[in-house]
Amino acid sequence: MPNKIAFLTGASRGLGRSMALHLTRAGVDVIGTYHSHADDAEAVVQEIETAGGKAAMLKLDVGDSTAFEALKSDLAKTLQDRFGRRDLDFVIHNAGNGILAPYEQTTEDDLDALYRVHFKGPYLLSKTLLPMIARGGRILNVSTAATRFVLENHCAYSAMKSAMEVTTRYMAKELGDRQITVNAIAPGAVETDFAGGAVRDNPELNAHFASITPLGRTAKPDDIGAAVAGLLSSDFAWLNGQRIELTGGQSL
Repeated sequence: MPNKIAFLTGASRGLGRSMALHLTRAGVDVIGTYHSHADDAEAVVQEIETAGGKAAMLKLDVGDSTAFEALKSDLAKTLQDRFGRRDLDFVIHNAGNGILAPYEQTTEDDLDALYRVHFKGPYLLSKTLLPMIARGGRILNVSTAATRFVLENHCAYSAMKSAMEVTTRYMAKELGDRQITVNAIAPGAVETDFAGGAVRDNPELNAHFASITPLGRTAKPDDIGAAVAGLLSSDFAWLNGQRIELTGGQSL
């Protein structure tokens, strides 16, 4: 029986890389996207293939919805040529940008950029790929824990993620007749290069988030990657229309 296939945006670094590797360990093949770090993307492919899986990477700017039809064509060719398939089992919207600023200092350009990448992009990309998602497939949107509590400089960013959480519920309702489930995960503070690597590289900020997390530390990328692989397993086939917070209990 062939492996299931996941389409994963932002797969070259950080959370996306961890998700890709954990999915590989779970027997899922990966077609990832990258924006500008081709070397990092190729390194992830090599890691997956070394681990015995299959992978491919496609260049994509999630903030440019005019590129989605071309991506669909490239994806169809990649599925057929590399994997001998015509459809996908999982779609994971992970790609993002970290434009963080106080409400009064957020510019119109900032707002538009966040809208394109964190709401318009995932919304329209799912719509574009829907004919390619197998019956019984899964869509997973990556949100943020900062839709539940307030973090400094996160107003516009969190607002876009909130919009995707609402969309998640509507998608789950409307795609049920195809047995496609749609859920969202909401990570808290994670040690990646997001927002300039602030949580990872700023000891004071890291210590602050650790102090408000019952488990006493901030997350590593593998904490999130492992959870994604688990949530996409057959054990969670009945999970639908939900927001799952992955924070270690941050800000309870």
